[in-house]
Amino acid sequence: MTKIKALCIVFMFLLSHSINAEQVIVVKKGDAASLLDAIDQANKQNTDSQAERIYILIPDGLYDLKTTVLTTITGHNISLIGESMYFTVIRNAPPIEQEGIDKTATIRNTGTGLYMQDLTLQNDLNYYQAGFAGRAVAFQDKGTRSILNHVRLMSYQDTYYTDNALGQTYLYCSEIHGTVDFICGDGDAFFDLCSIVTERRSADGSGRNVIAAPRTSQTKWGYVFMNCDIYNRESDFQYARGWRDTPRCVWLNTRLMTPEKLKEPRFEPKGMRTINSYFKEYHTKDADGKNITPKSNVVTFTLNGEENAVETVMKNHEAKQYQLNNIFPDWKPRNIVYKLSEKAAKLRKQHL
Repeated sequence: MTKIKALCIVFMFLLSHSINAEQVIVVKKGDAASLLDAIDQANKQNTDSQAERIYILIPDGLYDLKTTVLTTITGHNISLIGESMYFTVIRNAPPIEQEGIDKTATIRNTGTGLYMQDLTLQNDLNYYQAGFAGRAVAFQDKGTRSILNHVRLMSYQDTYYTDNALGQTYLYCSEIHGTVDFICGDGDAFFDLCSIVTERRSADGSGRNVIAAPRTSQTKWGYVFMNCDIYNRESDFQYARGWRDTPRCVWLNTRLMTPEKLKEPRFEPKGMRTINSYFKEYHTKDADGKNITPKSNVVTFTLNGEENAVETVMKNHEAKQYQLNNIFPDWKPRNIVYKLSEKAAKLRKQHL
């Protein structure tokens, strides 16, 4: 081997390793400023939608953003990889007077291809002291093709806000907590094997929760909950209510841990700005797996004297349409989860 050829091989080896190193940012344990710096660096580096994926590794710890809101991911193909779902916690606590669906988000995304794994986003606004409204978003997604894998979203009202009319989102084995309209917005979102946890509607447990408030306007499927579990904390709850436009929300193979807390008629009939709600359930089960789906459940949605009667129990042929490949024919999020989960494990072993 000539000296020039040997030098070229060494140079290419060093170059490839420096490029790989630039794609991994390790956050200082429990250091919120370090986390914000990492997000800022990734945003600046990945301005192109075709940019190579960059990984932000976050060790277990509390990353307390205090009153900081709207920490925004603007870059593309960025991965936030925590060490564990319950012990890597990114938290903010906006003052009560700042509450609002567009004002409070712990993390806001405007990029394409965001991937989050093994972490918690918590908006700790003092909900029970907020009075009539306590809108505090843990994750506001104005981007598209976002994936949440083993991510816990913690808040009460408006916890998860899909804020892109054409957005596509996939959540796998994730956990979402809240009270009223805590999964809200538009676009197509597929919740796969997720846990939905309804918290106490009020400090004393009285009142009623509504899980989802979709406002689907430009996409076909809306919110699809597939093989999810609903855990209930005291207050009665309903599946969904219409926000505006043509809201779509379906629950397939849902397991209810406290089916007696599901308040009739199961979906909220009073629309906020619409009666055109496509709300369905299929093969609902109790905690033991017994099918408890009613044979029929016609809900009459009402608004300003108008009525729209809808059969909310889905037929077999309808349910068969709700396959992941049908909903996202040009995107394979489950394959991405498998690939990036393996990548995350290797990176954590190397760097954490």
